[in-house]
Parts: sequence; structure tokens; C-alpha cells
Amino acid sequence: MQFATSHFISSQGLICGFSIATGAAARLVSGYDSYGNICGQKNVKVEGIENSGLDLTEKKYVFFLEPCNVDLVKRKIKSIALCVSACPQSELKTLADVQKFADMNGSTLCSYELKPSEYTTDPRADKLCPKLPVPESAPIPFFHRCAPVNISCYAKFAEALITFVSDSSVLHRLISGVMTCREIILGLCLLSLVLSMIMMVIIRYISRVLVWILTILVVLGSLGGTGVLWWLYAKQKTPSDTLTVDQLQIAKDNRQALLIYAIAATVFTVILLLIMLVMRKRVSLTIALFHVAGKVFIHLPLLVFQPFWTFFALMLFWVYWITVLLFLGTTGSPVKNEQGFVEFRVAGPLRYMWWYHVVGLVWISEFILACQQMTVAGAVVTYYFTREKRNLPFTPILASVNRLICYHLGTVAKGSFIITLVKIPRMILMYIHTQVKGKENACARCILKACICCLWCLEKCLTYLNQNAYTATAINSTNFCTSAKDAFVILVENALRVAAINTVGDFMLFLGKVLIVCSTGLAGIMLLNYQRDYTVWVLPLIIVCLFAFLVAHCFLSIYEMVVDVLFLCFAIDTKYNDGSPGKEFYMDKVLMEFVENSRKAMKEAGRGGGPEGRELKPMVGPREEMAALFQEFHLYFLSLSIFTDCASSGEVFVICVTQDVLLFLFVSLPITWMAEFLSQLRPSPIKVS
Repeated sequence: MQFATSHFISSQGLICGFSIATGAAARLVSGYDSYGNICGQKNVKVEGIENSGLDLTEKKYVFFLEPCNVDLVKRKIKSIALCVSACPQSELKTLADVQKFADMNGSTLCSYELKPSEYTTDPRADKLCPKLPVPESAPIPFFHRCAPVNISCYAKFAEALITFVSDSSVLHRLISGVMTCREIILGLCLLSLVLSMIMMVIIRYISRVLVWILTILVVLGSLGGTGVLWWLYAKQKTPSDTLTVDQLQIAKDNRQALLIYAIAATVFTVILLLIMLVMRKRVSLTIALFHVAGKVFIHLPLLVFQPFWTFFALMLFWVYWITVLLFLGTTGSPVKNEQGFVEFRVAGPLRYMWWYHVVGLVWISEFILACQQMTVAGAVVTYYFTREKRNLPFTPILASVNRLICYHLGTVAKGSFIITLVKIPRMILMYIHTQVKGKENACARCILKACICCLWCLEKCLTYLNQNAYTATAINSTNFCTSAKDAFVILVENALRVAAINTVGDFMLFLGKVLIVCSTGLAGIMLLNYQRDYTVWVLPLIIVCLFAFLVAHCFLSIYEMVVDVLFLCFAIDTKYNDGSPGKEFYMDKVLMEFVENSRKAMKEAGRGGGPEGRELKPMVGPREEMAALFQEFHLYFLSLSIFTDCASSGEVFVICVTQDVLLFLFVSLPITWMAEFLSQLRPSPIKVS
């Protein structure tokens, strides 16, 4: 796989070399006119094209006769392009001004066949000269194109991208607001950076309190919402006799709607309470992992800067990719189009190179992100499996990068390639959906959206599995497939704990992101409210909030990544060690306390008698634990069902009993059997002799 990746990267370099060798680089940087002439140099005659093959050594800038005529579909300027000596530095309102500009600067803004003396007399000047008034222009650095200074020229294009802008005056005010408060925007962006770092520290110390506060709020909110719906339904249950027929019908519809809402809320609340009752004992593991993750950042502070290095690498690659894409857009042989001008087109199979280039964008971007995951996993694994933290390497992250480059590039390449195989079809389907939007029938639209959604879900699952496979590789130094299998088995055997960590932990981190965005946005509102230099500050606030969310996501996603790596390390540690001499745990004291509390809870529950009492409750989820969990779930479920049945009568009682039986036969039993089957895949738990 490493050879295939190097071959693919080499082919990407060949595409860049081909575009440069065919003259695309010169045409991109120097620019060319509508007749195939490259500005600033001598040109070769193109057969069948007038005004081609000119010596334009003194004319180094591209000027468009109608710079504001933008084709939104093809994303290009629909105008004749000429090579000129200088861009007009002031607005030219008449052809006489254009002629005067040519006489003073030697820059002819009309077509090559017209002399400056003919600008005001030749009847062809209306078509061969620029559209009046000619806006003030300035050359774009490094690309030698004359671009209008006033950006309202492109208001139509901007309005197509920003739907809430209805006129250029609004666009002017938005952009002027951004330019006026650029110092405030920069300060608020730095504030979001500081808040993200503070949040990472706070989560470590208040994780226990925060988890239970969130749990209580969710329970109270669901119970309160359900109670309010039933109270409203009871209040609407007996309408007054004084109502008219229409009012009675409206009241009946309202009661029916409230009943549906109340039933749905009750079902949701019951399921939520059942899940919380079953998962309540596993919240403590999430709290312990968050606490240990905070210690990891203390010992490995350079982990905080991983998002910066990854972002920097992605930016470098994206700049290179866009540059090569622009090269490909101007490469090829000159061909005469329908209007009689020159276009450069690639003939044969080479015209599909940009597809290969797009695949390179996805794969290499995923490869860079996978390298970050592998680096973090390697550093955290080194921390976890080092008993004496004083003996940690001086730079565990650099050591992890060294192992990645020397041994694991093939693993990272294969994992990123799998994600690419799923992402490319999804992108194709999304492109088809946007192209045929409004033209397809309802069935085709539904199928298309369902396929996109399924591919998105598959991509997320594979991304999570890949991340755990990289952790298994960092622990065991196995290849990608073996590591993915080992990680999958451990995740399946610990499905309930994985669910607890991902739900509670991710929700905590999501609330942290929301808190950072809201705090930054509130500070932005307070600061921008005292600015009197402009009236519209919606766009600056949106920019600040988006940047704050991006920064918070980058930092807290690293925190989430560290928690996931610690969980897999903990699972493997408890699978192969039991704390006995020769098999001591590697885990932190906080996690050790969790294990000891689990042992005590088992003994108090009567599961610790005799020789089995010395058995550690493994992290990998034994058959007894899985069976006990589902027995506990069945107990709560049947208790609530019986309570509901006893409180009902008549047909409702029959419906409830039927529902209980159906749920038990088609939901509870299949899930239990599946869990029992999966639990057979792992070895028996280790016992302390």
C-alpha cells in the first residue's frame, strides 16, 4: 500500500509537470488574450485566427472589455480579453477619455485592429472598445490581470453566492463593516483561542459535576415536557358546550394533536429513562477518562498544537492543489470556438486528468488527517503504557512522528484510501442531486437522498473504526487489517461502554463548543454595539462565530481523540492484565479506582462469592455481565409495562399487552441473542490465582 501511495503521489506530480510543460503555467501567471497570445512575450501564429502571433513584449497585463459580465454557470468572465501596457487607474466615461488614455500611457484598450485615432470615428468602436464607463482597475499581484477596484462590479456574482444580499448597497455596508472592525475580529478570534484552551482545563476538573448536571437537566427536561403535554391534553379534554360546530372541530383536532405529541414524548422519555438506568454505572468511566485525558495534556502539552500543524499541512497542500487545478484549466492546444476566439482544450483521455486530480484532493487530505490521528494515538499510547511517567521520552510526539514515517505510512495510506472509496461516490451523488434538483420525481429524489445519507453514515463509522485501528497499530505494531479487526472486536465487546463514552462525552464536548461560540458571540455583540463607524455588523459577527466554532472544534476534537485512545488502551490493559504480580495494570490511579469500585460493587451484589469473587470484572464485557445488563433492561421494561397495563382497561389493556409481547419477541430477544453471539468471539476472562 505504501508503494501504491507513493506511485499515486508521483502521478500527481506528473500532472503538475504536464500542465507546466504544455505552457499552462505561463498562460496562468502572465495571462492571455482572446486570440491565444500570451501577454508579455512573443507569440506563435495560430492557424485560422486573426490577431494571433503578435509580439506583446511591452503589453504585460490582461484587460477585459466587459469585466463585470460574469457567467455564473461557467464561472468565468464573458468578455473579449486584450493585452495592454497599463490598467486604467481612473474611470473613463467616454471613448474620448479612452483615446486620451491611450495617447498618454501608450495602452490601447480597444481591439488590436483599431488605432487610437479611430476610437471616436470608427463605427466598429462600439463592439471593439470596452463598455462605458470603463471602471478604475488595478493589476492583480502575480497574475497580471486588470481587476476593477470597486467590488460592486461583481455584486451580481456575490448576490448569487450570498442569498440574503438583495442590492449592492447592502454588500457595500457588509464589507465596509468587516474592514472597519478588522481589529475587533482579530481580537475576538484570539479570545476564542484562549477560551478553547481554558475549556480543555476546566473539563478535567469539573467533569464529574458537569456530567451529572447534564444528566439531571436532560431527565427533568424530558419529564417536564411530557408532563406539560399531558396537562394540556387533560385541560383540552372536556370542551365547553357553548362552542360552535367549527370551534368544536378545532378543539377536537387540537386534542388529537396533543394526544399524539404526548404519546410520542412519553415513549421518548421512557426510552431515555431506560437507557439512563442501564448506562448509569458506566458514566463513571467517562468521567475517569476525561480526568486522565487532562493529565495527558499536562505531560504532553505539544498535543494542543497538533491542529495547527495539521491545518498548516492542509493549507499547503490545498494551495498546491488549486494551483495545479488552475494550470489544468489553461492547458491544452489552441482551438477556435464558436465566437471565433481561442480556447485551450485537452484532447483524448488526458481531458479526464482533473478527475484524477480531484481523487488526489480527497485521498491526500484524508491521508494528512490520518497522520494526525496516528501521531496522537502513538503519543498517548506511549504515555499510557509507561509505568513511570518520569521516564517518558523527551518528545513523545516527535517519537510518534518518527515511528509513523518509518513504519506506519502504509497503514495510514490504506485507512485514508478506504475513506476515499466511500467519500467519492457520496460526492458524485451530491453533485448529481444539485444538478437535477427540481427535475427529478419524488421517488428518485428520495432514493438519491437515502443513498447519500447511507454513504455518510458508512463514512462516519469507518472513520471511527480507522481511528481505533491506528491506536491498535500504535500498541501492537500490526498491519491495518489486523489492527482494524482487533479494534472492532474490542469495540463490539464493549458496545455499551462505547455508547456511554460517545454519548455523554461527545455531548459534553458539544456543549463546550456551544459555550465557546456563545461567549465569543456575546463579547462580539458587546464590542460591536459600541462601534459607530458602520451600521451593519452581522457579517463580522458571523465570521467571528464561525471561526470560534472552528477553533473550538479543533481543540476539543483532539481532546475527544485522546479520550478514545485512552479507552482502547484501558480495554486492552484490563483484557490482558488483572493486577496480580507479573500482570500489573498500566492504568492511572483514577482508572484504578474505577476498577476497584467495580470489584466492590460486584461483591456487594453477591457476585463475588467463592473463587469467582477474585475475578476482575473485565473491560471487554463477559457473557455474565452482558446477560445481567439485558436482564436489568428487561426488568425495568416489564415493570413499566405492567404498571401501564394495570392503569389501563378495556381495549387499551389488550393493546399494551400486545405491544409488550411484540417488543419482547422482536426487539429484546434478538438483541440479547446477538450480544450473546458476539460475546462468544472473545476469550474467557482472566482469573487471579
